[in-house]
This record gives sequence, C-alpha cells and structure tokens, in this order.
Amino acid sequence: MENTKTSSHIVVTSIPIFSHQCSVIEFCKRLIHINKHFHVTCIFPTIDAPIPSTLKLLESLPSSIKCIFLPPIKKQNLPQDVTLQLEHAVSQSMPSFRKSLTSLSSTSTTPLVALIVDPFANQALEIAKDFNLLSFLYFPVSAMTTSLHLYLPTLHQQISCQYKDHPELIRIPGCMPIHGQDFPPTFFHDRSSIAYEIILQQTNRFSLADGVIVNSFFEIEANMVPAWRSNIQFIYQVGPIIQNISNNSSCSLSSSRESNESANIVKWLENKKQDSILYVSFGSRATLSQQQINELALGLELSGQKFLWVLREPSNFAKIGHHSDTNDSDPLKYLPHGFLERTKEQGLVVALWAPQTQILNHSSTGGFLTHCGWNSTLESIVAGVPMITWPLFGEQRMNSILLTEELKVGLKVKFNENGVAERDEIAKVIKDLMVGEERSGILKRIQVLKDGASGALAEDGSSTRALYQLGTQMESNGRK
Repeated sequence: MENTKTSSHIVVTSIPIFSHQCSVIEFCKRLIHINKHFHVTCIFPTIDAPIPSTLKLLESLPSSIKCIFLPPIKKQNLPQDVTLQLEHAVSQSMPSFRKSLTSLSSTSTTPLVALIVDPFANQALEIAKDFNLLSFLYFPVSAMTTSLHLYLPTLHQQISCQYKDHPELIRIPGCMPIHGQDFPPTFFHDRSSIAYEIILQQTNRFSLADGVIVNSFFEIEANMVPAWRSNIQFIYQVGPIIQNISNNSSCSLSSSRESNESANIVKWLENKKQDSILYVSFGSRATLSQQQINELALGLELSGQKFLWVLREPSNFAKIGHHSDTNDSDPLKYLPHGFLERTKEQGLVVALWAPQTQILNHSSTGGFLTHCGWNSTLESIVAGVPMITWPLFGEQRMNSILLTEELKVGLKVKFNENGVAERDEIAKVIKDLMVGEERSGILKRIQVLKDGASGALAEDGSSTRALYQLGTQMESNGRK
C-alpha cells in the first residue's frame, strides 16, 4: 500500500532529546515510504549544539527528508532542572521556529500542508494555525502513556489529592487501571511542582491539534482508539517505529570504533547456544548507583546464566537527556573486585554502548533486562525477546505494568525499602525468566506480539493503513 499523489510538504519538530528525535526521524522515514510524494523538513531546537547521535542518524536519510537545526540556546542560560531546561529551550526557540517556517513556506516548491509536533514542543501548535497547517501530536511512547497525557485535564479535576497518595486504582480511558504511584514521577508525584504545572499547561494545549499519532500498534494496545474516538476524531497508531539494524546507534562513538566493538560483540554471541544470553542494558539516558551496580553484578554471577551487560559509570541519580559517551572514564573499574575474572566464561561486559537491535535479533539472545524505555520495549517485542523490567524514570513504570501485568511478556524486579534490587532477588528473577517454569508461556505470548508487530507493518497491516490514512488527511489540506 502506498500513496503516490501530487507532492506535499510536511514539517516536523521535536525536543533536544535523542530518543524523541530518533523516534520521529524513523517515523518520517516510514511516512514517506508509504506516501512517496511527501517531502519532510525536520526543524529541531538545540541546546548548545545538535546532538551527535542525531547528526549520525541524519547521515542515512533519504533525499526527501531534510533537517534544520535552530540557533542553539545556551545551556548556561537555562535552569539546571532538566524539565525546566527543556521547556525554556523549546519556548525560546519558537521565534526561530516561526522564522524557519516562514522561510520554508515562501521557498518550498511543494505546498506546506501539515505540522507534526512532539507533545513537549506543543507551543508550535499555535504557530501551525497561523500558517493554515493541519497539526498533529506525535507521541513516541505507548498508547497507555499517551492516554494519561490526554486525560490529565480531566484527572486534574476529578482527583484532589496527590496521585501517588490516591488509595484506589485510577482508570484512564483505554488502559488497565493503575495506581497513581506508578505515574511518571517527574511530572505527576508532586502536584505543587513546576513540572506538574508545565505538563498540565501542555495537555490543555493539546486540543489545538487536529489529530494524534502514537508509536504503538493495534495488536498490543487495541483499546486506545475506541476509548478516545468520541473526543479525538483522528488517532493514528503507526508503530512499531524503531531504528533498523543497520542504523542502530545511540552514542557518539566514532564509526570505526563502533564498527569494531559491534563486530567483537556479534562474534562473541556467535559461539553461544540459542536463547542462552541475557542482554542487560539501561539505555542511553540512565545510570545506576555504585551500590546497585555491585548488587547487579553479583546477582548476574549468582544466577549462573550467561549475560551481555552494557555498563555505564555509576551515578546516584538518573540522567535525563543526552548522555555523552565521549568521556575517557572506564566504567568497568566500578565493578566488584574480581568480578570480571570470575565471570569471564559466563558473561561479557562492554562499556557504554552496544548494537542493541543486532543483539536482540541474534539467535543467542534469550532475554532482555531493560529499563523499559519505549524504544527498547518495542525493539524487544519486534525481536520476540522476553523481558525483565527494571523501570528507572519517566513513564517506565507504566511500561513495566503493561509488559508484566497486561501483556504478560516479562517479569518484574522487586526493590527493597531503599529502592535497591538486591543480588538474591536479581538472581532469582533472571533464573525465572531464562530457565524457569514461566518461560514457556512468556515465549508463546511474546511470539504472538512479534507476529502482530510484523503484521502491523505489512502492506495491508493496521499501522500501514493508518499511515496511508494520515497521509491522505494531510494531503487533503493542500487541495484547499
């Protein structure tokens, strides 16, 4: 299924976080694959400079996708709080964004018809109206998290106490009921915070959009569209949108170094039995405390299961934003004394980065211990790899609930009263996933989701049809 009508021009904007930019770039590639007559220009705000990983990703773009980086906002002039930092950077970039849009509208040889906006850059929705563009929110997260954001103005009126203190399960349209304590803590755990005020202001602005695009697919989250149909006319589930194997990179390592490390990792996997390796990675935006690194290392060793662990230097807080991998620190020095020697036949520890989609799609990989970032979650589902969920920040608790309680394709790590997962608990959940009685059922369910993901992206699949319908709606604005 493809649309080959008269050319139209789409503008896309995001926020200066790699995971958001990566997701929307991959979405654009998928959009023009289905709607071949489209041209896309991405306009990205920057803090200090463009993100190196984004620049690397842009190297492989087709000619019909261009990217403009707005004049950088100096980090030293922004608040230290990351939420405020992003909000201020995007707000301060809006005059430049308007100027770029004005320039595009006067110079483009194809008519501008639509603007696609990250939820955290939704100030651009007001600008879209001035240019008579259709506007859409692109959520690079689950339908469950999307629904929470869409429902927040109503929730704000319905519940007066802190969400985390609400004694009953909270019902969000199209989702299984969850506790308020599992809402994204940065924005939702303190209703008196500036972060909550910001997210509430943003969600109140969502009504300006003509539609919602979600990086999920019908086969894993079927209830969102029916639940919201009476409130939002156009909802498009277009996922799974993930990086393909050849483009899999989330760091700023040099190409030659990256290629060498990737080849060494794949070679190591080649010699392992099918489904025998537990892949351990917490993404590009978070680190563990020194205490937690010690417990995880000893838990991996105690489990007796083979592992491949991507390790970063320790921190006592989760780092939100682009994590630089260009420093000279060697994370392996933070491992317990003697660990590498004792486990040299059991596992492999690599510093900072690994080719994640290649690893997940390798026949030797049988499990994924993950922070439950949505990109990683989708990559694991597409590869058919069961998960151990270890949420750290953002919407990851909600993703963990979706995976372990609704879809039942993963097991949860339990934390003690100090928020630390202890070695015995880690060893137990690893063994349960890799060789336990529950593994058979989890494998069957993840295979169903893998087939569903493949089907959604097929020529007549649900997500392909959604992208075609989205293209038709946007293209219709060019005929007005």
